[in-house]
Amino acid sequence: MDIHPIDPEKRQAVLAALEQIERQHDVRVLMACESGSRGWGFSSPDSDYDARFIYVHRQPWYLSVNERTGPGEAQRDVIELPIDDELDISGWDLRKALRLVSKSNPTLSEWLRSPIHYRGDPQAIAELQSAVQQFHSPLGSWWHYFNMATANHRGYLKGERVRTKKYLYVLRPLLACQWIEDDPSPPPMAFEDLLDRLLPNGSVRNAIDQLLETKRRSAEVADGPRIAAISDYIDAELARRTHSTPTLTAGHGDAAALDALFRSMLEAHAPG
Repeated sequence: MDIHPIDPEKRQAVLAALEQIERQHDVRVLMACESGSRGWGFSSPDSDYDARFIYVHRQPWYLSVNERTGPGEAQRDVIELPIDDELDISGWDLRKALRLVSKSNPTLSEWLRSPIHYRGDPQAIAELQSAVQQFHSPLGSWWHYFNMATANHRGYLKGERVRTKKYLYVLRPLLACQWIEDDPSPPPMAFEDLLDRLLPNGSVRNAIDQLLETKRRSAEVADGPRIAAISDYIDAELARRTHSTPTLTAGHGDAAALDALFRSMLEAHAPG
């Protein structure tokens, strides 16, 4: 079973949308990937597509005194298409992306490591990946994932009936925390990779595998009875981390080098 399914027609729809964005906004798309449940590996047949991209303008766009893209139109560093029932397509400008690199933003790091890429410039992707590695903060990433797990647990997994699919939205960041504790490198985006390394077997893994099978083969799973093995595991892991946070290093990077990277990428990759 393909755990990262992309319908060929939807792939073509995303690629056509990216080409239209390039023409309409006079930008160049440097990379585009899948960022949601299809990239994580636990989508349902009716899950939507969450395409994310990084783009760059022509050089003069970054040099305008009043930061305008048109009469009365404020300059923006994101491009978002209207969301429909199947496609959710949005992207970040290169300068915004590099600002987030400097803050060790885990979301951007995940985009670059997504198992599903729609298109991309290999040189630009390699440059961004190198920058992400230089600025990676194990401490900042750990708190990002821990807060995500805590918020989803508090919002969806209390009581005897729960939003069943939200188990996965707690487990993935919780296992990402464990990954960082064991190995300070950025955790993989694919949920299966986290499971195989951190929960290779046992009763909890068996319960998760059953949940994954249900999620992947059924329409979006709504609420259901509490799954004791998974709930008990989550409760214990969250409680342990709440009372004893790990000692991790903060990120650091050369801001001047990031400025130099932005200028070199702008020269190399901006629309001709």
